[in-house]
Amino acid sequence: MVVNPTDRDGPDGSPRAGPDQPRATRPRTPDMADPTSKVPGRFYVDDTCIDCDLCRETAPENFRRNDEDRRSFVTRQPASPEEEAACESALLECPVEAIGRDG
Repeated sequence: MVVNPTDRDGPDGSPRAGPDQPRATRPRTPDMADPTSKVPGRFYVDDTCIDCDLCRETAPENFRRNDEDRRSFVTRQPASPEEEAACESALLECPVEAIGRDG
């Protein structure tokens, strides 16, 4: 599948982040990486995750792998300034922008 870089629609038809909508505040997609293990809070991983392991290496206390779906999910929201910074780094470095932050 060829993805047009100007195409702003996600796989489910929802708009992707663009210049008018920073990715950190984009709406959640309906299908999270691990729908049975949603952890309430600001950070989340959506269904565009490609299982690259970057978030799990950057913030190992906060992200885990769902082996069945082969994607990451948030296991714990940041509990310290250091964890908050690690999650923010994971969000900014995610190669497919699958990590988001509400608020």
